[in-house]
Amino acid sequence: MNKSLLLNVKNLSISFRNTKNNVEVVHSISFHINRNEILGVVGESGSGKSVTAMTILGLLSKKESSVGGELLFEGQDLLSLTNENIRKLRGSKIAMIFQEPMTALNPSMTCGEQVSEIISLHLKKTKSKIKKEVISLFKKVKLPRPDEIYNNYPHQISGGQMQRVMIAMAIACKPKLLIADEPTTALDVTVQKEIIALLKEIQKETKMSLLFISHDLGLVSQISDRTLVMYQGNIVEEGTVQEIFKAPKKSYTKALMSSRPGLKGRLKVLPTITSLAKKEFTPIEVTPQERAFKHKKIYTKRPILEILNIKKEYYSNAGFFNKKKIVSAVDDISFKVFEGETLGLVGESGCGKSTLGRIILQLDKTTSGSIKYKGKELTILSSNELRSLRKDIQLIFQDPYSSINPRMLIGETIMEPMKVHQIGKNDRERKNKVLSILKSVELDASFFNRYPHELSGGQRQRVGIARTIAMEPKLIVCDESVSALDISVQAQVLNLLNELKEVYGFTYIFISHDLAVVKFMADQLLVMKDGKIEEIGDADEIYANPNKEYTQKLIESIPKGI
Repeated sequence: MNKSLLLNVKNLSISFRNTKNNVEVVHSISFHINRNEILGVVGESGSGKSVTAMTILGLLSKKESSVGGELLFEGQDLLSLTNENIRKLRGSKIAMIFQEPMTALNPSMTCGEQVSEIISLHLKKTKSKIKKEVISLFKKVKLPRPDEIYNNYPHQISGGQMQRVMIAMAIACKPKLLIADEPTTALDVTVQKEIIALLKEIQKETKMSLLFISHDLGLVSQISDRTLVMYQGNIVEEGTVQEIFKAPKKSYTKALMSSRPGLKGRLKVLPTITSLAKKEFTPIEVTPQERAFKHKKIYTKRPILEILNIKKEYYSNAGFFNKKKIVSAVDDISFKVFEGETLGLVGESGCGKSTLGRIILQLDKTTSGSIKYKGKELTILSSNELRSLRKDIQLIFQDPYSSINPRMLIGETIMEPMKVHQIGKNDRERKNKVLSILKSVELDASFFNRYPHELSGGQRQRVGIARTIAMEPKLIVCDESVSALDISVQAQVLNLLNELKEVYGFTYIFISHDLAVVKFMADQLLVMKDGKIEEIGDADEIYANPNKEYTQKLIESIPKGI
């Protein structure tokens, strides 16, 4: 037996059972992971990346799925193990960082308790030593105030901080194989860079192997030794990082790499897998003259939204002797958004971006300050007045899992707010409109009668976008609305958002930690830090010549590839 071999996957097939027959989603794939090696896996949403990882850990329901082939871990076939034996392996020898920390963490347990539980299950240590170890792990994954977060519940920390708790949990027992499934999706670029460096450091220190799954090609090129490219349940290409990223052989791999927004210049339209495959794409850059003309058109109008001296404060129990202290999530912020503009809002996790978005939507109330939409003061409106305004100001949610009712068909999910706001004369007219919108977000008519659990994460996010578009709003707050999408679908959605902006005259506040995406979308850029505006101005000018050291740090942290 090859002593360097840790995991050997042979002819792995995965099928899901439905009412009629079995649907095969992974088709007889074979690959291996050596000891002390990082294997990167890239591919589009629904390509089989995550379901392969879940099969390795034995997380698929045997009632709803069937698996064929062999999964040899240190020579032992994981598929032949009992549930009890596979549970013993999880956490101790094979661990996983999940894609969605919001659904993976237990909301009824503190963050410290959840990591402590993993350590106590597999290692014989006293409670005091375990707590010390957990706080040390929190420091390792760059969590601020580790002693405080130890006692926090998941809902009390940001999405990025929740993901770091997940990473701490996964590395707690120093496993031989760590499966990282989109581990940096919820993280801003600077913490993302730190986490990638941390994973590489831990891997080097412990000699563990790492299966790194991501749709971010730049990240995979930075961290992996070898790379697999998956498409529709098959491995289409495999090789070293240099072979895959410098000289890809397959047209699909080439197209996948071309779909990523760049930092140089500004394309009018991003290439997609479909357009590249059909050789229909010609890169056309927006000229400075076109931008100047567009800006003259935008900024000579009255602002659609005016934010003046907004503050949002809340109480924290983190002071001495649990004495409450005031924390400023948003601290004296002022800016204007003009009709037809896309304002890009960037900053690290916890800087106040999402809080500001919720305040604009009046989902959170301000502590002080003024918000005017088309000259109307929002902070003094009654609940009924705000409800009638919801049609005009809409939100595309960050989390496609929690924002869609699992018991409703996709078509009903999109039609429901249309009925509430009396859009369309009757259900037939509404259904026709929904079918048209589904097509525009690259989902065919069959999705109308599907349930959310039948869709991939990327498909669910497109449903969320379709639901927002159906309302024909004037102002849309996009809160990390493409963070869950793979590169090619992300390109489709970004192009779609820009196209819809031109057709319907939408105005966007585009919140994201992905600065490359914001560079493609934004006219004006607002950089936030610690609840304050760090820098604001023309997006292209800030990217080319940032005035603040913090902004420069954010831009330098963007994965550049090899």
